[in-house]
Amino acid sequence: MNITQILSQELSATAAQINAAIKLLDNGATVPFIARYRKEATGGLDDTQLRQLAERLQYLRELEDRKAVVLKSIEEQGKLSDDLKAQIEAADNKTALEDLYLPYKPKRRTKAQIAREHGLQPLADVLLAEQPQDVEAAAQGYLNKNVPDTKAALDGARAILMEQFAEDAELIGTLRDKLWNEAEIHAQVVEGKETEGEKFSDYFDHREPIRTMPSHRALAVLRGRNEGVLNIALKYQPDDTPITQQSEYEQIIARRFKVSDGHKWLGDTVRLTWRAKIFLSLELEIFSKLKELADVNAITVFSKNLKDLLLTAPAGRVSILGLDPGFRTGVKAALIDETGKLIDTFIFYLFNDKKSIRQLVTFIRKYKVQVIAIGNGTASRETNMLVGAVITRLTTRNIRNIAIDKNMQLSDIEWAVGEDYINYPIHKIIVSEAGASIYSASELAAREFPDLDVSLRGAVSIARRLQDPLAELVKIDPKSIGVGQYQHDVNQSQLAKSLDAVVEDCVNAVGVDVNTASAPLLARISGLNQTLAQNIVAYRNENGAFDSRKKLLKVPRLGEKTFEQAAGFLRINGGKEPLDASAVHPEAYPIVAKMLAQQGISAAELIGNRERVKQIKASDFIDERFGLPTILDILSELEKPGRDPRGEFKTARFNERVHEISDLQVGMILEGVVSNVANFGAFVDIGVHQDGLVHISALSNKFVQDPREVVKAGDVVKVKVLEVDAARKRIALTMRLDDEPGSAVKGNRPSETRHQERRDRKPQRNDGAPTNSAMADAFVKLKR
Repeated sequence: MNITQILSQELSATAAQINAAIKLLDNGATVPFIARYRKEATGGLDDTQLRQLAERLQYLRELEDRKAVVLKSIEEQGKLSDDLKAQIEAADNKTALEDLYLPYKPKRRTKAQIAREHGLQPLADVLLAEQPQDVEAAAQGYLNKNVPDTKAALDGARAILMEQFAEDAELIGTLRDKLWNEAEIHAQVVEGKETEGEKFSDYFDHREPIRTMPSHRALAVLRGRNEGVLNIALKYQPDDTPITQQSEYEQIIARRFKVSDGHKWLGDTVRLTWRAKIFLSLELEIFSKLKELADVNAITVFSKNLKDLLLTAPAGRVSILGLDPGFRTGVKAALIDETGKLIDTFIFYLFNDKKSIRQLVTFIRKYKVQVIAIGNGTASRETNMLVGAVITRLTTRNIRNIAIDKNMQLSDIEWAVGEDYINYPIHKIIVSEAGASIYSASELAAREFPDLDVSLRGAVSIARRLQDPLAELVKIDPKSIGVGQYQHDVNQSQLAKSLDAVVEDCVNAVGVDVNTASAPLLARISGLNQTLAQNIVAYRNENGAFDSRKKLLKVPRLGEKTFEQAAGFLRINGGKEPLDASAVHPEAYPIVAKMLAQQGISAAELIGNRERVKQIKASDFIDERFGLPTILDILSELEKPGRDPRGEFKTARFNERVHEISDLQVGMILEGVVSNVANFGAFVDIGVHQDGLVHISALSNKFVQDPREVVKAGDVVKVKVLEVDAARKRIALTMRLDDEPGSAVKGNRPSETRHQERRDRKPQRNDGAPTNSAMADAFVKLKR
């Protein structure tokens, strides 16, 4: 079966679809471009299918290359038979191929090779074929100067047979599959490590079928082993099995080579082969397979969470004041305009500093600030309370009922605010600041704000990630955003590759304004790279805003091929050509021109005019180049030009009485934001210093296979508090609001699982108390 046939079966696609996709990929087309603008060629394969195709294509091509190397090696040895060649060519994975190659693979001189050199191969053949009971007598005829006695002869023959058994590809495949499907992993604490490894206490004596072990538990156990806390082993039979009893695996070996039950010497050879050679090798393989599968699962979870986070609805084109809270160093403040441009910065302090509070008030008045984004790190709760008091005093003149920290004096706020009243609403929103400090100290931030203090750059990032999360988060290494599951334990190159693909797909799904986008955002566009992105920004800075997509061709090193890949994802608002603000690709402009001619109107009159677009019959415009899928996409875009696939902006309303874990009471119903989703449940930010966990069993009244069927990162949800363990900072929540307190699932959340998220990501504290109860509705109006 060739590569096309294999991919066709795996993706449930036709050979024509697969070949078209492969050709496009080989010619340098990107997945977003193919998925969006080459639907006719691929029959509508989406970006997920194309990613799978590209990954499997690489694997299968590497497999074919390896087959060629193996065949050449065996042929050069003069050992390549037609049957072996057929088996190698039919191998559908690298493991099966290496099993076949093992007997012929060049290796260091083994005991078996030395025994063959000493003329003991015939003895091994006789012992296996004839199975004489008196093996000592059989060995007498093979003594020589290198084999002085029968013990040496039998040891050499045994080495030959053990190697022969262990290199039988069909046998090894059977044993491997049986072991994977039936064996258990057994974890035990290393003696003396009980206190040091307390976080792994649920695995101090843990057994579980290895085949069904969930990713998070597998990674927890493997981490415990790597930290020297746990010993792990593969158990294939009960512990009380007599050592002399032949296992099922040994029986399989014996049957494969027709070893009679009563032959002690051959029986011992089989047992030694299994226990000292095959099992030890397969145990390492299976642990490696467990790790690989757990990695894939964890990377998938991380990728899905990252996609949800990147596609979080933006607050939109509004001016925002970003606050990066701090005690000793003060609260860093940065104001950005509707395009994300930095306007002004300042620093104010939280306690006993009337002048700082007045500085904040003056700043709000001066710039008519309507939205304040507060980072959720250290001092977030105190900053949130102070800002809330100031806003209330500015907008209602009443702060008597607001919860103020004991170090804050109401009179200080009264003095700082004065008597002037603001007649428009001001909204404050808690924003995750995960990764903001990394961006602040990055080379990118230094280039963007060379004269700005590192601490103030973080405030800019906080404001921008509320305004447009995607545009800001692409500047940060995805692994620093903190929505992963055991992200530091998985294969880092695979993780980076997967996350980069997610970012690329998200950016291209949304599209970017070429006249306002940063270089890091542009670099994620189909066909572009860091150099071209920087060239676009440099050209824009030197020559002014682009007024048409065609002008992109004047950017140094941006040629026709790159333009084809990128143009459809780059938007130009207010330019010469109205279609440049849409996702319609320039290559399809002639089709739109025919539509305009048929309707007798201009592009400006058609774009966004739903009634006129509905009058256009798609089949009238199908030609040799553009089929129905593309025509329908064009009509959809004309109906809703530049539509954003992200949802409506929402924010949680945190309970204004809940700021610390000690404020929580069992039975409380709270609103929160899903901060992370793992295989075992969802973490929810409810406005205290520690996210709570909704176990998978508490997500819904129905059975849930995958938590993401119910929630995703960024969702606003209602939860009930089931259990609070303030000492260990654990909060058990449920989304089944009729659950009785104290009914939290126990035994399904190993302590290592409960702790791993906090280690894998920068703590995402949300100290925020109340947001205005009418904020969500008012903010929508503000955007309008």
